[in-house]
Amino acid sequence: MKHTLTLLCTLAAASAFAKLPPLSPEAQAKAAETAARTAWTAKTDGYLLCKSQDQVAAKYRASAEAAGKPAPAAVATPPCVDPGPYAAAPKPEVKPIEASGAHSPAPTAAAPPSSNQTSAQTNPAPK
Repeated sequence: MKHTLTLLCTLAAASAFAKLPPLSPEAQAKAAETAARTAWTAKTDGYLLCKSQDQVAAKYRASAEAAGKPAPAAVATPPCVDPGPYAAAPKPEVKPIEASGAHSPAPTAAAPPSSNQTSAQTNPAPK
């Protein structure tokens, strides 16, 4: 019974997500910006963790040497890489509506907009 209820809830949630409309271009841009900022934050957190680990290791070695104990050899690790300040991706150039051709005049008509033919003459019924 418990598994059946879980299965039904999962299927209901999946169908609800399937009906969501696609994201607008503004929402997609905002999501991309959020993903970029999250990635930068993760890099910054990794850098700060690396620096603090180096400080702890240096203090440990110093305290071990001060106590007269042999300090273990330092393990070769890659240097900490500072990701630098966050720089947002440049926004794409958006053409104004007038430059996009949205207000272009219609092409010159080559034929009259209507004719004297009836619908039956234009679209004959299949026999």
